[in-house]
Amino acid sequence: MIRFFAASIAAMALLLAGAVDASAAGMMDFTGTSSTGFLGGGASSIPRTTVMYNGNYAPGTIVVNTSERRLYLVLQNGQALRYGIGVGRDGFRWGGVHKITAKKEWPEWTPPSQMIARRPDLPRHMKGGIENPLGARAMYLGSTLYRIHGSNEPETIGQAVSSGCFRMTNDDVTDLYGRVGVGTTVVVLNN
Repeated sequence: MIRFFAASIAAMALLLAGAVDASAAGMMDFTGTSSTGFLGGGASSIPRTTVMYNGNYAPGTIVVNTSERRLYLVLQNGQALRYGIGVGRDGFRWGGVHKITAKKEWPEWTPPSQMIARRPDLPRHMKGGIENPLGARAMYLGSTLYRIHGSNEPETIGQAVSSGCFRMTNDDVTDLYGRVGVGTTVVVLNN
């Protein structure tokens, strides 16, 4: 009798382990991003993909094209990783060349005074976390107020809604964050 129960429990454990493995394997879609949004914010409707890229930028350069609402990480051999991004709304888009001067995981957020003047209802400070508008990662651009950062609003990717920062899904910003370092050149094209 004990042997029967032990065999039954072992069989159930194997079945459950297989189900867990299968569901874990299904969590990653073909782009390598989490389909369940394990970092919060869900998946982008604009999947990241490797594309051919004709530009005169060194591999490792980030090129932000505000009119396309895409960010490119230039790779070797005329290719780039292309990500969907949210950009600044009318009056808040900008262009230029900067370097990443800092990187932070689950950054805290203190809205600048200009933003608080426009939106007095905003909190004066937010600790990092899933509810924070900067999302899972942030890369700070030079001495500007702008960042490439995650978002807890994946529906804004591909839209012009920010105050000048570049939003990515938390999955995409985490991927980019792991590929670039402080000192990376960021070219922002505003055509």
